[in-house]
Amino acid sequence: MQMQEEWFIPISALNQYTYCPLRCWYMHVACEFVDNIHTVEGSLLHERVDTGEGTRRGELWQIRSVYLYSKTYGLVGKADLIEERSGELYPVEFKKGRRGDWGNDKIQLCAQALALEEMLKREIPRGFLYYAATGRRQEVRFTEDLRQETLITIDRVRELLRSGARPSVSYVAKKCKGCSLYRICLPRETALIKKQLTGRTRSV
Repeated sequence: MQMQEEWFIPISALNQYTYCPLRCWYMHVACEFVDNIHTVEGSLLHERVDTGEGTRRGELWQIRSVYLYSKTYGLVGKADLIEERSGELYPVEFKKGRRGDWGNDKIQLCAQALALEEMLKREIPRGFLYYAATGRRQEVRFTEDLRQETLITIDRVRELLRSGARPSVSYVAKKCKGCSLYRICLPRETALIKKQLTGRTRSV
């Protein structure tokens, strides 16, 4: 089933939602965004990527900043880098941090592959995440489980954007303090107020 144009969602929103549904809501429903050191570093990292230039080195062909879309899944976005080597084509997503088991990055990359598969009518079995802090790539296999998780996330993000309802999330110190929207969201303060109100209600 093809989606109507107004239901197309940004591929990057899948990353934001998987990191935190409330962050996704602030950015894509409330249209709130504030930079911090992490987002600024990420923007600087993408300056060369966003040139859109193509290069060829022997059997390796590269093109940067490639626009993607999928009518089937209602997705729009951009791949940082598309490479083709020895007949194999795959997306490469640039991230500023270190290698790790980052599910939100994997889902974003898998969504790019879904769009590429539709656009090019060919299977994309894997892609790569490049982490600038270590200067190394991490291979991501687009397994059936990852594809299903990505499709579920697409549906959840679409419902979030459709309903506009503000999601309720728990305060997670490490994750929340690294978020650029911390001072807008105030997750710790909100959690404390909810706890106090709950206590007052029970005492009445």
